[in-house]
Amino acid sequence: MSTARTGVSISSMSSYAILGCGSVGHAVAEELVAQGKDILIVDRDDSRVEALRDQDLNAQVADIRDDEVAELVADRDVILVMASDVEANKEAVEKIRERGEDQYVVVRASDPISGDELTALGADVVINPSEVIADSALRALESGELEHKAQRLAEVIGGTDERLAILTHDNPDPDSIASAVALQAIADHLGVESDIIYLGDIGHQENRAFVNLLGIELVSRESLDDVEGSYDTIALVDHAKASEATVELPVDVVIDHYEPDVDYDARFTDVRPNMSSTSTIMTKYIQEYDMNVDEAVATALLYGIRAETLDFKRETNPADLTAAAYLYPFANHDTLEQVESPSMSPETLDVLAEAITNREVLGSHLVSNAGFIRERDALAQAAQHLLNLEGITTSAVFGIADDTIYLAARSKDIRMNIGRVLEEAFGEVGEAAGHSTQASTEIPLGIFTGVEIGDDNRDLLLSLTEEAVKGKLFDAMGVDGSSDNGNRD
Repeated sequence: MSTARTGVSISSMSSYAILGCGSVGHAVAEELVAQGKDILIVDRDDSRVEALRDQDLNAQVADIRDDEVAELVADRDVILVMASDVEANKEAVEKIRERGEDQYVVVRASDPISGDELTALGADVVINPSEVIADSALRALESGELEHKAQRLAEVIGGTDERLAILTHDNPDPDSIASAVALQAIADHLGVESDIIYLGDIGHQENRAFVNLLGIELVSRESLDDVEGSYDTIALVDHAKASEATVELPVDVVIDHYEPDVDYDARFTDVRPNMSSTSTIMTKYIQEYDMNVDEAVATALLYGIRAETLDFKRETNPADLTAAAYLYPFANHDTLEQVESPSMSPETLDVLAEAITNREVLGSHLVSNAGFIRERDALAQAAQHLLNLEGITTSAVFGIADDTIYLAARSKDIRMNIGRVLEEAFGEVGEAAGHSTQASTEIPLGIFTGVEIGDDNRDLLLSLTEEAVKGKLFDAMGVDGSSDNGNRD
């Protein structure tokens, strides 16, 4: 469907004419009559007009291509040209527009080409019935598929005898945490107790504020002796990159908007790469279960969607917007504001200043050394801030702490998967985790530099680290870090 003119307000219209009243026109007429609209129907088929009059409808016999028809409907606010003969529709539109009246004209087309021709003739809205039917069929299919998946998910979770384990990805971000919170709410709705389990750290001040302000209870994987022995159902949500410990688990549920690294033999799987966030997927399930949405759950999911899409600026699709619109009335917006605007610690400010000073740019890729650091989650904030610089599509900031090189990277380049870039650059010497837009890595300092660590060689270590990290990273990004052909700050 396409639109050409917007000068008329539909809400102000009260009189309608339908030109050509086959099955489509008749269906439209019945709906308008039900709404109490004043309708005039014009069709060239005598028997059809007679049948319409028998239904107490105002119908007249005429060929919609005749000049008299354009004059007959001149006083109507809206004209719907619904004949199956597209050539007749074109003539009717042309003659209606020749009169120069400001009427809202809706026309039936048969294909995109005739649709363009009708728009050029002055149609305000062009409808292609085959496209409408296809859209309706796809919506029905999507709704039916979601209903089926919701039933299967309920069966798997509902079959839990004792407790459900919900595992986020390592060092979880807002989308992963929010998705886990939603699945926990669904489990509670089904009468099943559960725990949200994570490995690594809740880094980044926004993430910690998110967890604390919403009172989200998380269990550290390191505090558990045996996940498999403690839980009889195990779910992975927004897990993306598998860890060695996860691969060994008997996973029952996988829900993600990225394809998993390994092929889990799960009893229930819902992976949708066409979705921008796992929080969007979980919102659809909450709607399907017709649950009363808790304020904390709604706030978490809304923040998860906004964080994953950079507040709807990155890889956003209609499903994200409709999910956010559903959640909006239930969310606590004061809490959201507090989460999104946490105070910046002096350490983070120092790391950001160091990263800005030491930045090196090749093309649209930026890599910077923040030196020796105390708070490694400050690297992620610095990488995010540097990504906002003009012309930058990928940023990476690294620093040294506790005999380890920590690196955080962010990307808005749709051609690059920054998680794979870090895996390619450092997978053989360290641990890399992440996905297409954000990732991190940890590398043992001594193994990477080949130099024994000591207080007397800190400057040497920093110099060797900077040279090696930048070289490997620029090379993995597909740019020559040793060349002077790039743009350097």
